[in-house]
Amino acid sequence: MIRLMAWVLALWLVAAAALAHKASDSYLSLETTAAGVAGRWDIALRDLDEAVGLDGDDDGAITWGELRSRAAAVQSYALARLKLESGGGPCPLAPGEMRVDHHSDGAYAVLGFAARCAAGPERLTVEYRLLFDLDPQHRGLLRLTADGTTQTAVFAPTAARQVFEAGSAPWRGFVQYVEEGIWHIWTGYDHLLFLLSLLLPAVLVREAGAWRPAPRFRDALWDAVRIVTAFTLAHSLTLSLAALGYLALPARWVEAAIAASVVAAALNNIFPLLHGRRARLAFLFGLVHGLGFASVLLDLGLSPALRLVGLAGFNLGVEAGQLVLVAGFLPLAYGLSRSPWYPPAALRWGSAAIALLAGVWLVERGFDLKLLSFQS
Repeated sequence: MIRLMAWVLALWLVAAAALAHKASDSYLSLETTAAGVAGRWDIALRDLDEAVGLDGDDDGAITWGELRSRAAAVQSYALARLKLESGGGPCPLAPGEMRVDHHSDGAYAVLGFAARCAAGPERLTVEYRLLFDLDPQHRGLLRLTADGTTQTAVFAPTAARQVFEAGSAPWRGFVQYVEEGIWHIWTGYDHLLFLLSLLLPAVLVREAGAWRPAPRFRDALWDAVRIVTAFTLAHSLTLSLAALGYLALPARWVEAAIAASVVAAALNNIFPLLHGRRARLAFLFGLVHGLGFASVLLDLGLSPALRLVGLAGFNLGVEAGQLVLVAGFLPLAYGLSRSPWYPPAALRWGSAAIALLAGVWLVERGFDLKLLSFQS
C-alpha cells in the first residue's frame, strides 16, 4: 500500500505540474436591446495563442500588432463557438471592434459583437463551445443583463447550452458557483498540495525527535479539523475582501506566494520546526490562498449584490471540496501510518517531492519563466 500510494502521488504530481496556474476562463457579457443582443467577450491572449497562434515571432510576448494581424482569425474562431437563439430562431452574430484589456492574470482580447434576433430576446438560449476541445477545464463566465436584471452563469463542457428567461432571479447562478467552488479546489493543485502537506503529519505525533503513529483516530481527526478550520477562516476572509473590492494584489505576486506557502508547508514536514503550530501556518498562508480564489469573481464586474451571491456559492463549494478531501485522505493515511514506512516514504519523500514541484512553480511565477516544458 505504501508503494502504491507513492506511485499514485508521483503520477498526481506530474499531472499537477501541467495545471499549476490560474484556470482558463473567459468573460462573456450580454445585454439585450430592442434589436437583439449586444455582447462583449474577454478571452485570454494565452488561450487564443494556443487556439489560433498569435505569437508570430515566437518570442513569448504577444504584441498589439500580432493580435491585430490575426484579428479576423480570432473573431472567426471565437464567434463560431458561440450561438444565440431567441424564440426558437438563431440570432446571427456580427463582429465589432477588437481591443485589449488587462485582467488580474494578464492580457485579454476584448471582442465586441452584436446579435440580431427575429424574435424578442425575452427567452435567450446561449450555446458556448470555446476552447472545450483544447482544455476541458476551461470555463465561460457569463453576465447577462435583460430588463434591468443581471444574471450570472458558468459554461462548462457538461453545461454548454443554457436557457435564460427575462426577469429570472439572480440566484440562478448560485448552484453553479457552488459547483465551480468544488471544481476549483479539486483542480487547484497548489491549494490541494498545501492542504496535503499539512495533513500528512496529522496521523502522527512527534515524540523525542521521532515520528510515531497517533494513538487514536480521533486525535488525528481533531488535528485535521483544527488545520482545515484555520485555513477556511483565513481564505474566507481574504476571498470576501478581495471579491468585494476592498483588497487587491497583483496576480503574479499572489500566485508566487501560494507556491511559497506550499514549499514552506512541505519543508516543515521534513524539518518540523513548527509541527505544533501547523494550524497557525494554515491560517497565515490561507490568507494568501483566499486571494487566489477571488480571481474567479473579480473579473466578472458584477454588482455588489451579485458578487455576494457568487461569493457565497463559490466559498461553500470550496469548503465542500475540502471536506471531501479530508474525508477521503485521513482514514487512508491513518491506516498507513501504522506501517514503519509511512514517515520516511509518505511523509519525508512525499513532502520533498511536493517542495521540489512547488519550488519550480515559485521560480516560474516569481520570474515569469517556463521551466517545465509540458506545462500549459
